[in-house]
Amino acid sequence: MIEKQIFITLDKPVLFFGPKHKNLKIIQKYLSYVELHSRGNTIKLKALDEHKLNDAYNKLHNLIDLFYSRKEMNEEIIEQFFELNGQNFSQKEIIIIYNDQGRAIKAYTPNQIRLVELASTNDLILATGPAGSGKTYTAIALAVKALKNREVRRIILSRPAVEAGENLGYLPGNLKDKLDPYLQPLYDALLDMMPKKKLEEYIEEGTIEIAPLAYMRGRTLDHAFVILDEAQNATTLQLKMFLTRMGKNAKFIITGDITQIDLNEKKQSGLIVALEILKNIDNIGIIEFNEADIVRHKLVKDIVRAYEKWQNKKL
Repeated sequence: MIEKQIFITLDKPVLFFGPKHKNLKIIQKYLSYVELHSRGNTIKLKALDEHKLNDAYNKLHNLIDLFYSRKEMNEEIIEQFFELNGQNFSQKEIIIIYNDQGRAIKAYTPNQIRLVELASTNDLILATGPAGSGKTYTAIALAVKALKNREVRRIILSRPAVEAGENLGYLPGNLKDKLDPYLQPLYDALLDMMPKKKLEEYIEEGTIEIAPLAYMRGRTLDHAFVILDEAQNATTLQLKMFLTRMGKNAKFIITGDITQIDLNEKKQSGLIVALEILKNIDNIGIIEFNEADIVRHKLVKDIVRAYEKWQNKKL
């Protein structure tokens, strides 16, 4: 057996190893081709194959660097790290804004970071990917940052009000009551970034507008950061209408998941059409998130994979 050692410069190595070495056990699952043993601040790696030993040693070093950068280590971070094949992306973490409690709203994954970078050089971005990959949350954080920096005068967030299983006409309440469930995820993201009272003030004065896609017709959106979420449920005509609302000094981000289309089978998703016909136009950025970007509960990745396998078997 060949051996190598890594020393962790920490007063409390449990911060990296986890309670009862929980984190180390997860790491061992990903580095199953070597043996990992810890004592004090030292991790010992053993293997029969020198190439495999060096590979595990480099990945573990990168993971420790990531820990030093983020000041935390847990199952989610470990899984995210190995999903990216053990590459060291710790130095690329980007803080977008701080919320009212001083918590940093960050772009963690390479695609989240790429969305931040694309937003600085493109006026229109189309971002697709699975649920929980952070595409909408990152986009809203960018919008809030632009508003705080006075780069835009208002934020407009929109979604298509697709009737998925329930007819709007039969739901209780007035129009706002009927539409709020469709728009609640957008409220939730904003409330994570600013106090409720401030959000209510912004909405009342029109600085932040959250409205269904149909409300965009006939408008010109100047000096605004505009986000269309769940765009896979917009028809081609609806999406064309939305895109042509772009006014002076406006930035548009369109997000959606083309595996979750709720439109009637007779209607084609406008997002799929837009991805095809807009891909070669300058100043339009296109980015595809994937399961490695998922930052929700670890089961979400497994659920996404299971549905992808099921879908592939049907094709």
